[in-house]
Amino acid sequence: MQNVVDIKNVFKSYQLGSTEVHALRGLSLQIKKGEFAALIGASGSGKTTLLNLVGCLDNADRGDILIENVHVQDLSEDEKSDLRNQKIGFIFQSFNLIPVLNVYENVEIPLTIRTEVSAEERKAKVLSALKDVGLEEFVHHRPDQLSGGQRQRVAIARALVTEPSLILADEPTANLDSKTAHHIIDLMLELNKKRHMTFFFCTHDEKLMSRVERIVKIKDGVIEQE
Repeated sequence: MQNVVDIKNVFKSYQLGSTEVHALRGLSLQIKKGEFAALIGASGSGKTTLLNLVGCLDNADRGDILIENVHVQDLSEDEKSDLRNQKIGFIFQSFNLIPVLNVYENVEIPLTIRTEVSAEERKAKVLSALKDVGLEEFVHHRPDQLSGGQRQRVAIARALVTEPSLILADEPTANLDSKTAHHIIDLMLELNKKRHMTFFFCTHDEKLMSRVERIVKIKDGVIEQE
């Protein structure tokens, strides 16, 4: 099966004051198309750094990162931005919705920079994504008129709308109560099966960990043997 993500011997360090922090130390990892995989590890283990590198939000010091066989390190910043927009959807712990925009407009945002997508196509894609997350009736609501679970559904619809190859999520259930978290997990699993989308997310939520098909453990900047 094709790898959506292929990471080979990646190193990443940060300068924190006078201290050099070695976040990733020769990490290698493959995520296959259609996987539903959770990244777990203690605070400071390198989870966020790894997600940021896979999401093309940061650059590795050394090593290879391929997204659908594209070498990320060879791309310009504009090309990385295009890759993010076309291949990667993001779901954030804090939802990151724009308060003054309604549900429809929040979901539409990633499509507005796609000049090749017509207004008609854009509308169809937004409504399809909202239907997938069960929010067709809330298109005109603003985020402050929604529950936490509904806001996370909007965030998921926004991640879906570009029909990406990969969805990255950072603690997607952390700000939700237990019942709502279960609904969001069910929804993500359903989308994984229905749309064959690849999910890769970091989590501390045991409810989520118990439902995933693959758990990837990171410790001290390397992947522990699976």
